[in-house]
Amino acid sequence: MAKIPIKKMRNFGIIAHIDSGKTTVSERVLYFTGKSHKIGEVHEGAATMDWMKEEQERGITITAAATSVQWRDYFLNLIDTPGHVDFTAEVERSCRVLDGAVVVFCSVGGVQAQSETVWRQADKYKVPRLVFVNKMDRTGADYFSVVDQIRERLQGTPVPIVYPVGAGDDLKGLIDLVHGRYVTFEGKNGEEQVEHPIPAEEEEEFQRLRTEMIEAIAQEDETLMEKYLETGDLTVDEIKAGIKYGVEHYLFQPVLTGSALKNIGVQLMLDAVVDYLPDPESVHNMNQFAMDDITLENPIPTKPDPEAPLRALVFKVMTTPHGELSFIRVYQGSLKTGDQVFCPNQQKKERASRLVKLHAMNQTAVDEVSAGDICAVVGLKFAATGETLAPESNQAILEGITFAEPVISMAIEPSSNADKEKLANALAKVEREDPTFKRWIDPETGQLIIAGMGELHLEVLQHRLLDDFKVEAVVGKPRVSYRESISKELQVRGKHVKQTGGSGQYGDCVLIVRPMTPEEVVATGKDFIFTSTIKGGVIPKEYFPAIQAGVKQELDRGFAAGYPVINVHVTVIDGSTHEVDSSEMAFRAAGALAMRNAFPDLGVQVLEPWMKVEAETPDEFTGPVIGSLNSKRAMITDTIARAGVTIVRGEVPLSEMFGYTTELRSLSQGRANFSMEPGEYKPVPNSMLEKIAKKA
Repeated sequence: MAKIPIKKMRNFGIIAHIDSGKTTVSERVLYFTGKSHKIGEVHEGAATMDWMKEEQERGITITAAATSVQWRDYFLNLIDTPGHVDFTAEVERSCRVLDGAVVVFCSVGGVQAQSETVWRQADKYKVPRLVFVNKMDRTGADYFSVVDQIRERLQGTPVPIVYPVGAGDDLKGLIDLVHGRYVTFEGKNGEEQVEHPIPAEEEEEFQRLRTEMIEAIAQEDETLMEKYLETGDLTVDEIKAGIKYGVEHYLFQPVLTGSALKNIGVQLMLDAVVDYLPDPESVHNMNQFAMDDITLENPIPTKPDPEAPLRALVFKVMTTPHGELSFIRVYQGSLKTGDQVFCPNQQKKERASRLVKLHAMNQTAVDEVSAGDICAVVGLKFAATGETLAPESNQAILEGITFAEPVISMAIEPSSNADKEKLANALAKVEREDPTFKRWIDPETGQLIIAGMGELHLEVLQHRLLDDFKVEAVVGKPRVSYRESISKELQVRGKHVKQTGGSGQYGDCVLIVRPMTPEEVVATGKDFIFTSTIKGGVIPKEYFPAIQAGVKQELDRGFAAGYPVINVHVTVIDGSTHEVDSSEMAFRAAGALAMRNAFPDLGVQVLEPWMKVEAETPDEFTGPVIGSLNSKRAMITDTIARAGVTIVRGEVPLSEMFGYTTELRSLSQGRANFSMEPGEYKPVPNSMLEKIAKKA
């Protein structure tokens, strides 16, 4: 296979709230690019990209699926991501390696809870994006309302470049503002894109929106603005160049529309991907985030050069019926089948036994991948998600990926002793492939505990154990992952002195312990910071990790109710040593003692996770739905009336939301639905503290 020119590559993902039609859009991409000759429908359990049994049965995407297609003479790597909040890690890891994204919105639902999450994830990794307003064939579809919501709720800068003629059953076609044409999609599956002059009744709206589009583009480029002011117009090539510049520089988001289910507008979206989303070299030049070697004080810049030493990032590990696959994005250099590489994070040698391009679960072997490309590798044994591959002689570590902590846990045990080892092996594989899944042994009960992002996450895991790993397991009831935090600042000394004959133990440290600020939490993405202001060697530097380990040991143990203490900043400001008796063990004990001494005066609070909840209900059930949320300690923040339905937004403690799907269905004759995403940890009411402490 010949090397693909980097300028001809596009790496993009489809991200959205659940049920916006992402996978349906992906299926149409496969059909119109000739990758598949039959359209697979999600509602029939036949979507190509939803290959897992659980996905086909539930009609939702659970794991990010990758494929490679061609459009015009460009090579596109596409990742279809899940929309459900329980699988948000799939969006996180995909955003880390993508050069662009198409954000899909439902024309009726508009900006929903998970829409905000995926938008923030794209912002975090500086991913240029296009917007596709889907489902314009649905009753109540409102294109311009969605555009306004993107501006108001997401603080985006949407610029319509395509708008619909009609909506719902009256959807007739689309008007392309860039080329000045009216487009309809004809033939059996909309494969014939037919161009017409702008209809007379649309001329006024077309001119207004085209002027707004050109002004939005021109104001970002002095040359275009001068031309526009002189002539009052721009050529098609100038408009396209202006849109591309705006997308690559995160200045605005072009908005397209259509109905993937009715095969309307997908070809225009593919044209936009090729014309406006950046190639790997362009995005690299714009965005150095996460691309340079972070192991050195003077980072070595990464170059999207196929001839340079290899730098690749493992962004996903997946166990499949064909074995374990490691998905990689190559940032620099090339990787060939059979190459020996090195994982500097683990200091381990690896071998790329096979390189494959994926089409959902169908594999096509390739001999080589080069800078800018995405593929899967068979044969890696050590490199985990977020770790780097490089030559041993030219080691580099790229910025990794941060994931949310689990919010729900439950006990699990094998159905029989014969399954005990199989269960342990299966959970180890799941933990390797899913960074938001954790497992541990409860030290008090001896039970095996598993934790994840929600009820559905752990339910799907249980089914996977049976279907994929042939292990039967019994799980307990879900439990909320409470946390503790501090509200006061304190200076405290920890002095550990022990003399029992022979060499003794001496460790002495003075710490300032304080709550982390919200800005520190956001900036670092961590829940514990350890620093030192000591100068002059009062405590040798080699003892700092030991003090940190002792402090962390006590934070993880908890104080008020036995839950881990989070959002703590600890600074070592003083201490002393003994030239004979000081050791790492002694300073670890000193750090732990300091925290134990500090806890009673730090104002420790027990925290519980709150969720941002959005319920959509027919108008006649609004009262009962709001009443049910209020009974769960909800804080209702907004109610919006929209085309016969009411959207109720608020925040609710996670502990109150178990089994809410069933309750909501019974309240609304099965017609209401809801979604939720993690919000923040908030203090538990005093009336519940004793009950929670007993559970702990």
